[in-house]
Amino acid sequence: MTETVAVRCPACRREHRYTAPAYPCACGAPVAPRLDRDGSPTPVSHRVWQDEWVTVRCGSCGRHGEWPHPEVGCACGVVLRVAVMEGRGGTGDEGAAAGGTPPAESAGTGRSAAVGQGETSAREMAPAGDDRGGREPTAAARPPFRSVTIRTALDAVTATALYLRWLGYRGVRRADQRPPSGIGLAARGVVAQVDPAVRPAGLRDVECLWLTAMTESADGLYFSLAGYADDARARADALGVPLFVLDLTGTPRPVNAPAETLAATGSGQRAT
Repeated sequence: MTETVAVRCPACRREHRYTAPAYPCACGAPVAPRLDRDGSPTPVSHRVWQDEWVTVRCGSCGRHGEWPHPEVGCACGVVLRVAVMEGRGGTGDEGAAAGGTPPAESAGTGRSAAVGQGETSAREMAPAGDDRGGREPTAAARPPFRSVTIRTALDAVTATALYLRWLGYRGVRRADQRPPSGIGLAARGVVAQVDPAVRPAGLRDVECLWLTAMTESADGLYFSLAGYADDARARADALGVPLFVLDLTGTPRPVNAPAETLAATGSGQRAT
């Protein structure tokens, strides 16, 4: 069960009841950050990517992963970052410590926010002869995708990262190269662009993603909240770029044939 704690805003002294959200681990078990009942919430004055994530261990399989840091929005306008106990999961953690699977080594690489957990045994999971060793071998064993409600641009990034991992891409992280618009994610064999803008993605957006993917010898995937202009969809079809629309429930919906194929088969089934 996820935890619920009282969070008092230091600005207006309002008290909020906060329940930690649960996210799906690669093993399928729900994982929630362990909230620090003795800690004090911290007002968020400016955003730094590294501070947006917290390390949490899955109580079922022991994997360490990076998940969004819990936050509460107060009615006075202050955003509060809730104190957590890093490295501890809020679902089944005690059972794992008592005799379950031992914790895996943390997946952090020193670069900003390695979103996906389960970095261990990526080579073991890769099919023989696949030079993109970060892909899952099959799509048949994938559990149902568990979405994250989108309220902010960070939620859109989180939902996309979870979906990429569900497709079979491993080691999802913030892309080294920033796209012309939106936010870039990357993993072995894939670059993805998350566009939280209120305007539909245009032709230039799709072409820039395709060129970036070509230079990286990777697949290019586009995720947009507002959809796509007609010329952007036509060019994506011609270039074979999968296009997805993110609805507010956090579930990406394929909007062209390459995206439908990828969603149906997973990354491990695509030709390299």
